[in-house]
Amino acid sequence: MRSPTQPELTPEDVVGKVREAFGPDVTVAECAELAGGGFAAVWRVRLSGGRDMVLKVGPGPEVPLLGYEQGMIACEAAYFRLVGERLPQVPVPRVLHHGDGWLFTTYLPGRPLSADRGAGHDGVREQLGAALAAVHTVTGGRFGYTGPRPSAANWADAFAAMVDGLLADAVAWHVALPVPADALRAVVARNAAALAAVERPALVHFDLWDGNVLAAGGRLTGLVDGERHLYGDPLVDFVSPLLRRRVEDEPDHPFVRGYAAATGAPVVFDRSVRRRLALYRMYLYLLMTVEVPSRGITDEWRRTGLARLLAEEVALAS
Repeated sequence: MRSPTQPELTPEDVVGKVREAFGPDVTVAECAELAGGGFAAVWRVRLSGGRDMVLKVGPGPEVPLLGYEQGMIACEAAYFRLVGERLPQVPVPRVLHHGDGWLFTTYLPGRPLSADRGAGHDGVREQLGAALAAVHTVTGGRFGYTGPRPSAANWADAFAAMVDGLLADAVAWHVALPVPADALRAVVARNAAALAAVERPALVHFDLWDGNVLAAGGRLTGLVDGERHLYGDPLVDFVSPLLRRRVEDEPDHPFVRGYAAATGAPVVFDRSVRRRLALYRMYLYLLMTVEVPSRGITDEWRRTGLARLLAEEVALAS
């Protein structure tokens, strides 16, 4: 089902964007919309000379969004540029043109890990862990999101503001939460000391579930959809690669092995780490709950299974 945030484009619209970005003499040989996205419209474009690229177009200004989703296309362009410039060994698309709410990037080879669920991807997951260890060496000037979105001078305050932002969205969109808002705020407050242990705002992707990890021939070929990036605890990136699971229960997971090998130190899942991981899973499940009406999601699991997972993580962090 198409999300209300995804604009419906025609091939003529795509051709118009190509000409606006690269000039009137550039011609399109073929183009087609790519499946799998849930926020923006994403098209593969082949120019007459055989060059492939990706066009991503976000929702127009008239489309209501969640608070943290403001300016996400610009956020994605910033993430790709930053990683591309600072960490050339990490495979991300190169930004070719950034317009107002849309951008062209290079087309990366490979398929999402979610497209080959039966295949063995241990090597790719190890490479993903190593890539994220490199990404986490990039330090921001402030914790939280960039721009006029929740942020703060320390991680505890930034994370509390991020949760408050989603709770405000829940009220605005009339979302019935499986856990009372006051209980969510309380569990964050009780863990302020654990959150305060994070002293450096590391760059984190936040959204590296299997659909956003590209691979080909046993090799990691791309990290895509960087629009939700933020600065904070590197452990935030230990959640989405094991979506609906708990990384601390799988300490020998290939992702963890790759991360540890790249940093030269084991990943220790002590009490503070476990509590923070539970908070970050809570935040992700809260986000997935709150976005249901704005995305027009009708999946029954989003009501039942997600509610159970959210409640379990709140209990773990309490």
